[in-house]
Amino acid sequence: MIPIVLSIAGSDSGGGAGIQADIKTIQANGGYAATVVTAVTAQNSVAVTDSIDIPVSLIEAQIDAVCTDMQVAAIKTGMLSSVEIVESIAAKLKSYDIHPLVVDPVMVSKSGFALLKEDAVEAVVRRLFPLADLVTPNAEEASILVGGDVKTIADAKDAAVTIHAMGPQAVLVKGGHLDSGSEAVDILYDGDSFVVYRKDRIDTTNTHGTGCTYASAICTNMAFGIGLEESVRLAKEYVTDAIKAALPIGQGHGPLDHFFRQRKG
Repeated sequence: MIPIVLSIAGSDSGGGAGIQADIKTIQANGGYAATVVTAVTAQNSVAVTDSIDIPVSLIEAQIDAVCTDMQVAAIKTGMLSSVEIVESIAAKLKSYDIHPLVVDPVMVSKSGFALLKEDAVEAVVRRLFPLADLVTPNAEEASILVGGDVKTIADAKDAAVTIHAMGPQAVLVKGGHLDSGSEAVDILYDGDSFVVYRKDRIDTTNTHGTGCTYASAICTNMAFGIGLEESVRLAKEYVTDAIKAALPIGQGHGPLDHFFRQRKG
């Protein structure tokens, strides 16, 4: 049976990131994507220009509609926007107790638009991190979470340890923004040991939705029963190849090609 993966995230009208990237990634990696929309953004390859939150009651109704009817195998969260949304989703996730749960603490868009209100960061840490099997901050998000710069591989390891102490079972610091030379280096920490993932850095500006895609690919792999370390390795390969095949759409940061494998035939 195809595993059902539920994405709880915001909508990207440009289709490159957010729930649209999640759907593409889940389907491209063999899962069936179900969704809960938390916010609707006006967004393209250049910027996020506006956003509106979905009413909490409707978010809760979406979760109930999916989880009472479908056998959800894994859940991934993305843009959650406000304290009220975080609190309501955390309560629902705790009630349904579906694992694995991958929490991507989406905070700021590439253009600098706040996707998580400042007072909601603490709510994500307090309510969602303890429920998570994996938390996947990028270097900038890790910096916010630990209250200090995360620029090097050593910084990323230190940040992973600090974030792990906030409650999740494991932490993956996504290293696309790290000072790591010609390689894109990610750090996985499970409370006992580190695993370092390395791939050649790709010279392109078409990287819109990379973080959403990476977290969704990991979550989909885990939904198939694949172990965490291997799920991250496979997702890293998928994201790297999707960036290599990235689409020059729009006038800013174009999206990854989530269906590069299918196009190869």
